[in-house]
Amino acid sequence: MSNPNQKSFPVTWDQFHRDSRALAWRLAGIGPFDAVVAIARGGLVPAAIVARELNIRTVETVAAKSYDHQNQSGIKILKEISQPVLDLVKTGGKVLIVDDLVDTGNTARVVREMLPGAHFATVYAKPKGRDMVDTFITEVSQDTWIFFPWDLDVAYVAPISGGTD
Repeated sequence: MSNPNQKSFPVTWDQFHRDSRALAWRLAGIGPFDAVVAIARGGLVPAAIVARELNIRTVETVAAKSYDHQNQSGIKILKEISQPVLDLVKTGGKVLIVDDLVDTGNTARVVREMLPGAHFATVYAKPKGRDMVDTFITEVSQDTWIFFPWDLDVAYVAPISGGTD
């Protein structure tokens, strides 16, 4: 975090799993869905959890890159959505897009254009991108950096008092 005013929100595997299941619960009343499209890489884990919970067997990915470590840049599509899933949308199938987070909404906007009419869901949402998603679980402030469990390692932290024992 290069900005000293930026807040930090570390998320454990347990918390992320609970939040992803909560997303599935919220989506259960909206489905059933014919397919889920995970935005790689952050959307892979919650999409797998949602697909399991909602018994969605068609799982697709779209790979979009908008970050270089913690610096956001333009959106680059690294892997397109498969034609069978695109055809599913055209023929009235119900498709769910899942990502871990919507930040500015730039990635969401690009993927929504690929899948018009799909339902977009994220685990976390920031104010600038919140309007781009249909369903989310937790809103965090725009100046918060979320550290996902795959970004973290367990390490010793000294006591607040500065003591060593």
